Amino acid sequence: MVLMVGLVTGCSSDNDKTAACATTPNGTAVAATPAASEGPTSRNISTNPEIASGFRSDMTAVRTSSYAVSTANPLATEAACRVLHDGGTAADALVTAQTVLGLVEPQASGIGGGAFLLYYDAAGKTVEAYDGREVAPAAATENYLRWISDTDRTEPKPSTRASGRAIGVPGVLRMLELAQREHGKTAWRELFDPAVSLADGGFSISPRLAGQIADSAKDLAVDDAAKAYFLNPDATAKPAGTKLTNPALAKTLSAIATDGADAFYTGTIARDFVDAATSASGGRTPSLITTDDLANYQAKKRTALCTGYRTHEICGMPSPSSGGITVAATLGMLENFDMAALAPDNIDRNGGKPKAEAVHLISEAERLAYADRNKYVADTDFIPLPGNSPQTLLNRDYLKQRSALINPGHSMGTAQPGDFGPVPVGVGPQPPEHGTSHISVVDKYGNAASMTTTVESAFGSFHFVDGFVLNNQLTDFSANPTGTDGAPVANRVQPGKRPRSSMSPTLVFDRATDGTRGDLTQVVGSPGGSVIIQFVVKSLLGVLDWGLDPQQAVSSVDFGAGNDPVTGVGGEHPAINATDNGDHDPLILRLRELGHQVSVAPQSSGLSALRRDGTDGWIGGADPRREGAVLGDTR
Repeated sequence: MVLMVGLVTGCSSDNDKTAACATTPNGTAVAATPAASEGPTSRNISTNPEIASGFRSDMTAVRTSSYAVSTANPLATEAACRVLHDGGTAADALVTAQTVLGLVEPQASGIGGGAFLLYYDAAGKTVEAYDGREVAPAAATENYLRWISDTDRTEPKPSTRASGRAIGVPGVLRMLELAQREHGKTAWRELFDPAVSLADGGFSISPRLAGQIADSAKDLAVDDAAKAYFLNPDATAKPAGTKLTNPALAKTLSAIATDGADAFYTGTIARDFVDAATSASGGRTPSLITTDDLANYQAKKRTALCTGYRTHEICGMPSPSSGGITVAATLGMLENFDMAALAPDNIDRNGGKPKAEAVHLISEAERLAYADRNKYVADTDFIPLPGNSPQTLLNRDYLKQRSALINPGHSMGTAQPGDFGPVPVGVGPQPPEHGTSHISVVDKYGNAASMTTTVESAFGSFHFVDGFVLNNQLTDFSANPTGTDGAPVANRVQPGKRPRSSMSPTLVFDRATDGTRGDLTQVVGSPGGSVIIQFVVKSLLGVLDWGLDPQQAVSSVDFGAGNDPVTGVGGEHPAINATDNGDHDPLILRLRELGHQVSVAPQSSGLSALRRDGTDGWIGGADPRREGAVLGDTR
């Protein structure tokens, strides 16, 4: 097997499989890749939480006949595509994709982390939301991340993120087991074969993984197992092209393949997990997680959050993810504007250049949506939303009132949350959110899956055991349990609670005039921490309002805002002149005239989008800012 950035050859010796599950050597399915070989560039961690690793200009959309898969790494895409080719479902392909991603992209996701999944069952025409989010251990207190103990009020060492305190009970395996049991066709054990074979046989470190290892080398060196795996004997980062084998992960995955997720949540692997998390080696503050915490973990099925946008139905993830509600709120405000009239200029394969008026309106709507999200949204098993329903924040009249706060001539800078009368929650500093990965799949039966998966920051907590990385997901909680007004923060730490997320797996359907759900038309999602919401919004608008194909939509300029004065415009895009901080780019200059503080730091979205193309076919795009690929039974 040959691995190139964004290009896979040699799918198998079976000619039929090769045609169905590999791009051609000249890049027919995933075109124009040379820019991805550029090294990692600097970043603003507040707007771009993972390393940027170039931009593959002029990529073309992939067209398939009946099934398609997109992941952030071509090896994972190829392995999942084989599952689909052999008759597996989207749920089956997710298991294979995740286990391979955890091996070849360990900085972003893996079995030591969590995930959110939206699944469309074509036979029942139902959308199901699966929650595999990590949870805080039973011994956690509201100040668990803030200080070591009530008698030792110092920050966990060497930092909250790199200490054991950051580690939550992982949920992705329990969630995948539940979804595959309900929707799979392939035997569970067979779905692990690609990752096990690759872990034993080895794979080459990709340029993006190499860049992230180099960026994180100092922190990886604190953990003996991580140091031995990712670094050279002199503690320098292993470079791109180095062959890595991971027999420990092969053993772990083989046990899970044989005995199910119980092999991870009980027994030897669970004890190894707890021993690593509670270790004080390297001066790290230990976790208070126990084997009972792992044994008691439960994945949850929740009601998908589906709302209207023009002639479409947009389904997203409910709490404890804030992604679905914030995307829906942003779109609900933008529905009051003629967005179709604000399509990008000079549309090309890279999506053209956005109009300043469009960036302004979208960023202002996002500020308003984030303001509500920051105050009100948390794990609703612990903290109810206003009116005890997401529809309070998504009411059409409310969103119309919110949209009226947008001044077409000047940015509001920082928005205020909506007023729902006396509420028992306050607002404090928002915790940073970091890296993730995303998988989009449609199978030949018409089922579809959008799954965003994460270990939180790059390489999670830097703890490494049995071949996998342990997450640092609890840092998505607010470390300080009270807000600036003294009221308790909704997203504070509580035992057994799930931290708020911005992951935004999304499914789009046609909507009839009577409001009933029509055909599935789009599958989309992205990594990117709290910026995920902005990435997904710009891609949805690109397809739904501006007529871009999925590749153009994901390739287009990344832009948007959280609830602060900074508006990000991705300077890695060829349409943006980022020299001298954007001082020579007309779009940037116009946004500054409108009162925006513009950052042109390079973005590292990892969007994937699949759109229905005809009766059964699909057309897909993978983000040129990462190493991903779209594969299927290509036309």
